[in-house]
Amino acid sequence: MLHFIFYQFVGITSLILYIVNTLFFATLFIPFALLKLLLPFQIVKNGCNKALDSLSSCWISVNTLNLLMTRRVHVDVSGLDHLKEKEWYLVVSNHQTWTDILILQKIFNHKIPFLKFFLKKELIWMPILGLCWWALDYPFMKRYSKSFIKKYPHLEGKDIEITKKACEKYKNMPVSVMNFMEGTRFTTEKHEKQQSPYNYLLRPKAGGIAFVLASMGDHLNSILDVTIVYPQGKKSFWAFMCGKVNDVIVRVDSLDITEDMKGDYFHDPVFRSRFQDWVNTLWSRKDVKIGYLMEYARTGKLKEAYYENLVPHFPTMISSSEMPA
Repeated sequence: MLHFIFYQFVGITSLILYIVNTLFFATLFIPFALLKLLLPFQIVKNGCNKALDSLSSCWISVNTLNLLMTRRVHVDVSGLDHLKEKEWYLVVSNHQTWTDILILQKIFNHKIPFLKFFLKKELIWMPILGLCWWALDYPFMKRYSKSFIKKYPHLEGKDIEITKKACEKYKNMPVSVMNFMEGTRFTTEKHEKQQSPYNYLLRPKAGGIAFVLASMGDHLNSILDVTIVYPQGKKSFWAFMCGKVNDVIVRVDSLDITEDMKGDYFHDPVFRSRFQDWVNTLWSRKDVKIGYLMEYARTGKLKEAYYENLVPHFPTMISSSEMPA
């Protein structure tokens, strides 16, 4: 009973600190958001975006301090060497829980430009955060089912149009475009419904990153392939807030972007097939990697075994030359 009370106290305290921190920085965001709205000149937008990204980095730094004060979480991370804040990145990752976002923000803060997530359109109405996400130029996507598109064909391609506009904005200053390729958080129910061929992952969606590569490929420096593992098993976001998540493993692999990775995914069936095969291969490797990391975390041989046995079979640099001909 005492343990339960303690964990709930930690969770409530942590949540209050996150809310207070968010409210504080949100008030600082508002003047820059209004400037972007009222003075839509590129020089004004660029200045406001730089200020907003700087404020966002400070916001994440305070959130990280909250993390240190309220719970003990050991994040075993590798692959952050040679990353730069003044370069452009496409970041892809597996997705299990909202905790993933806090972990990604923590490890990449001041390492690469501020992460820009593709969000569901409904999230724009979330109090305070919706305004912040809008000011930070997060793209808000509306997902339509195939049956809905068939009934309203004029809405086909709306997501691509939104992505295109976002990519145009992102060319003006360094940015990290973040994409959870599974499109949703992993659950056993979703895994079974999809009949996913992977043990720890849902099926990846290649269209989003294919379009980003086609639109921004000349600006992007590399793809950062992130693998997040919770050795104790996936827990809810509230469990994380309460301090019940003690260990997180993150591996970041930098992948080259080559010319044959850029193409018309939506109108070129040959390129689409090749690109989807490459993504499936990437996801198969990630699935095996997660299995290795889970096993080595369980046996206590993570660091030695990971580098000794995993890396030779799964090189960190995966070029598109591995795409099937």
